Amino acid sequence: MEIELKYAINDNETAMRIWEDEDLKKLEEPETRETVFMKATYFDTEDYDLCGNDMAYRVRQEGDRLIASLKWGGKNEGALHTREEINIPVIDTHPNPVTFEESDVGKDLIRIIGGKPLHPIIEMHIERRRFRIDTQSSLLEVSVDNGEIVTEKGSSPICEVEIELFSGEQEDLLEAGQQLVDKYGVVSEKRSKFYRGLVLLGQR
Repeated sequence: MEIELKYAINDNETAMRIWEDEDLKKLEEPETRETVFMKATYFDTEDYDLCGNDMAYRVRQEGDRLIASLKWGGKNEGALHTREEINIPVIDTHPNPVTFEESDVGKDLIRIIGGKPLHPIIEMHIERRRFRIDTQSSLLEVSVDNGEIVTEKGSSPICEVEIELFSGEQEDLLEAGQQLVDKYGVVSEKRSKFYRGLVLLGQR
């Protein structure tokens, strides 16, 4: 399960201040700080069968890596987002539902698609600056994202910070998020990037 906090950032100056935050640097795991350029493509049938079943199929290029992801069962409470997901390295950007066929949800995916072709519906171009922090009881990843959500019906900018719980206690995640709220005035982002793309397409 993926558990993370999402916050909207008002401007690039605030984003840079979070990236350079000295309190976070004190907790930073050595050699985890990096900048990655990512291109993510989301796929669905022409009838949006996956969206209608609360599923998302994504292939994302992260530097030299390609990762196919299947996400489902998402929910949020303010900034806190949780969802189930499977991530599998792939060698090509073309969607192939068979990638997930060994899992029960992968079988559901194939059944829902019913042989219909998948086509790209949303693209995201993101510069992600990230590092991990160790609170002694939890391991978290902080990501500062800048970029754009692109659809055939319009686009929307991305400027946000995410904190993902890799291991440990959810309380530590919430405390780290509250520190960013108090220090930088970041605002809970209730909508995922994918959801925002669907809004642009008129699917929400």
